[in-house]
Amino acid sequence: MTAVTGYSEKNENSKIGTRRWLLLGITFLTSTLYAMTLLVVSVILPQIQGSLSATPDQIAWTVTFNILATAIVTPISGWLAGRFGARNVLLFCMGGFGISSLACGLATSLEMLVIFRILQGGLGAPLVPLPQAVVLAAFPRSQHAMATSIYGMGVVLGPVLGPVYGGYLAELYGWRSAFFMIAPMAMAIFIGIYLLIPKDTNRLSTRFTWFGFLALATALTCLQLTLDRGQRLDWLDSSEIVIEIVIGLLAFGIFIAHNLLARTPLLDFRHLQNWNYVLGLLIVTVYGMLNFTPMVILPPMLKALGGYPEMIIGTLVSFRGVGAVIGFFIAGWMGKIDPRITISFGYILWAWTGWVMWGFNADVAALDVLIVSTVQGICVGIIWVPLTVSTFSRIDPQHFSETSAIYHLLRNLGSSIFISLSVTTVIRTQTMNYNHLREFITPFNEDFLNFSTLTGIDIGRVSDLARLNSMIIDQSQLVGFLNSFGLYTAACLIVIPLIWLIKPPAETN
Repeated sequence: MTAVTGYSEKNENSKIGTRRWLLLGITFLTSTLYAMTLLVVSVILPQIQGSLSATPDQIAWTVTFNILATAIVTPISGWLAGRFGARNVLLFCMGGFGISSLACGLATSLEMLVIFRILQGGLGAPLVPLPQAVVLAAFPRSQHAMATSIYGMGVVLGPVLGPVYGGYLAELYGWRSAFFMIAPMAMAIFIGIYLLIPKDTNRLSTRFTWFGFLALATALTCLQLTLDRGQRLDWLDSSEIVIEIVIGLLAFGIFIAHNLLARTPLLDFRHLQNWNYVLGLLIVTVYGMLNFTPMVILPPMLKALGGYPEMIIGTLVSFRGVGAVIGFFIAGWMGKIDPRITISFGYILWAWTGWVMWGFNADVAALDVLIVSTVQGICVGIIWVPLTVSTFSRIDPQHFSETSAIYHLLRNLGSSIFISLSVTTVIRTQTMNYNHLREFITPFNEDFLNFSTLTGIDIGRVSDLARLNSMIIDQSQLVGFLNSFGLYTAACLIVIPLIWLIKPPAETN
């Protein structure tokens, strides 16, 4: 990365040239393409499940293992860039990403698809932190806010465009087409990387510590397995979950000890002496928690309870992209304001959207969902730029790759953890409320008798019992979704005190 870094230092006071604009453009496209694939499969899961004869539990691994592979490989992106050069790593990963995406479309069994999704996630993991490091190193600090805001659009817009893109292609040509179309785009971006990103002349080569890497990979794997399978296996009542928790804690403890004692740790904890960086890691974790969760929770609610067709749901969710673009422009306009004010405003606005969703019902209007999606997109854009700039304000450019990798690792982990918690909240509270509501279905309950009189339901008829059971299921589902939105709102508010512990620019100089 030093070659790119040197380019930045040499032109600290120069204007942005054409080559820099082109470099920024290709890094934007790189992150956008990878980010699109994160949720593209969520829309086409029903088609894949039917095509490969998989159960709902089995088909979920195509999502889980992809995210897990991304999280595991992300922390070593900095080492890979230092050892082989950022440009070479990006070329290898983009080429492999395109080939694995093509292989996903050609998969003839669930096992093959899961393996190729793991490769897709692992090879694609460096395609977000390394381009950001290239951008931060190629532009002088005075232009970081502008460059970060443009690059950040790709990171945020990709997961928004993915479900719409995947659903549209799957509806017209089948689920395989959603993967096939990634390959030619990956090839075009591969050529752009080769032509536009400069070679690294002086690399920071360090010895790779496999011991620390395997410990971290084991800890993250156990964490994800625990969250994904805990609800079905009844958590601590399952010996598998207990074993995964114990192994995960031991592996994480080994990873921490190794990084504290080793001469060449996998992740240099000295960066944690930077107060703004530590706070940035905590805040970006919550950012990741809030960013993707509505795109996972809202569609099934709108489909199951509101009866919305997939195309309408995709359109409503896509307005997050419109809001994100607006948010990034607002962030650029608010660039001279204290970043703590901008970030706090974004999280407060985010909490407002959670409060609005908390009041949704089964007949929620499309306009309400559209407004919430747009405002949430605005919050994503408003927060990302000042948060990233504040986090890396005192990081040496030669460490951008490593620190950026940790930054995106926690963002990804925040997303996977909170999505799992939100889904668990929906399922558990739905079950609890279903059992609770059934207790009121009795001829000895005066309120139920009044309800029966108004609706004409007779529990003596099988058809009315089925109708009543369907109503109870819908209401219990609604309560489950609303509880997850309450959890979402709480997460927005809890992070605000941390924001005001960030040292403003005047104190960091």
